[in-house]
Amino acid sequence: MWPSCCGIGRTRKTVHLPRHKHPPSPPKTNPKRWTSDLSRITADRFTAWSDPLLNPSIQTWQQALPHGITLSCRACGDKGRPVLMFLHGFPEAAFVWDELLEHFSRPENGGYRCVAPNLRGYEHSSAPTDVKDYRAKFLVQDIAALIEVECGPHQPLAALVAHDWGGAVAWSVANTHHERLCQLVIINSPHPGPFVHAMRNNPAQQAASAYMNFLIQPDAASQLSANGFRKLFGFLRGNDHELSGMHSLTARAAPWLTPELENRYREVWGQGLQGGLNYYRASPLRPPSPKDPGAAAIALPPEMLHIAVPTLVLWAQDDIALLPCLTEGLDQHIPDLKLIPLPGATHWVVHEQNERVISEISAFLKPAVQ
Repeated sequence: MWPSCCGIGRTRKTVHLPRHKHPPSPPKTNPKRWTSDLSRITADRFTAWSDPLLNPSIQTWQQALPHGITLSCRACGDKGRPVLMFLHGFPEAAFVWDELLEHFSRPENGGYRCVAPNLRGYEHSSAPTDVKDYRAKFLVQDIAALIEVECGPHQPLAALVAHDWGGAVAWSVANTHHERLCQLVIINSPHPGPFVHAMRNNPAQQAASAYMNFLIQPDAASQLSANGFRKLFGFLRGNDHELSGMHSLTARAAPWLTPELENRYREVWGQGLQGGLNYYRASPLRPPSPKDPGAAAIALPPEMLHIAVPTLVLWAQDDIALLPCLTEGLDQHIPDLKLIPLPGATHWVVHEQNERVISEISAFLKPAVQ
């Protein structure tokens, strides 16, 4: 789960992000070579890898990007088709999208090229050790570069689909690179405007987000890894109150969390948790604490919040960390918004109600492909 858009300054001031045709390069990168290098990303710039636990119909490879980051990717569908890109959250990985990749790549469902990268810091992707490397501008740079690899310099994505922390990146991509996508789909991932407002004014959401202050602790990875990742599995089941911060909650059944899926998560988490935790450490958007004002120190200018592309927001109503209040006021920032609540679903709705998620995305995409 994620604390909304990251990488914003920690002092109480309005922050303006420059708008670039291409995102800024990280340190030690020659920005003049950034665009020209993209033309040289061909078959020799990525390395295929295999995973015996995965569906053989899923293509997997290591995609080198011109600014020095490599993203491990998963895909279905032929190159040259309209592209759907899927971004995962914490503590998940790209594999959570496999059923959607397969579905939307079929000719009867649009025949899209469907691509799901593991974000930086996850599974086989590059995992910088410096927390600063997980600020928003670098996360956006990764996805903008991958879009150019998949679509070329002029064609946009048919849609960017994102959940949780992937949504944090997607909101920023849609704000700063709206020309690179036709539509946006967000699943339980708060827009930074309503999130900052809730962090200042909503005690219930502040309590629901209390786990963020645990995840930034230096020993968070070792605690989460202990006893066979007990705390992380408890979080998936909604019964780890220490992480959720909501002590009155009772555990609920999670029949979607099969032994096979548990093994898949162990495989992913065994690659390391520090990268995913660094997203929280790099972001000031978290509940205030006695030693850290968190989101109370942030002021976001209107231009940083505007989303120009048609946007579908799916919101699981039983999410214990990201409450339905986070959808209030979205229409102030998104002129073309479709908001659909999903009753009876938790934060892990992509697992729980996979068919419903596919159905709603399909209905949203149809006007764009008719």
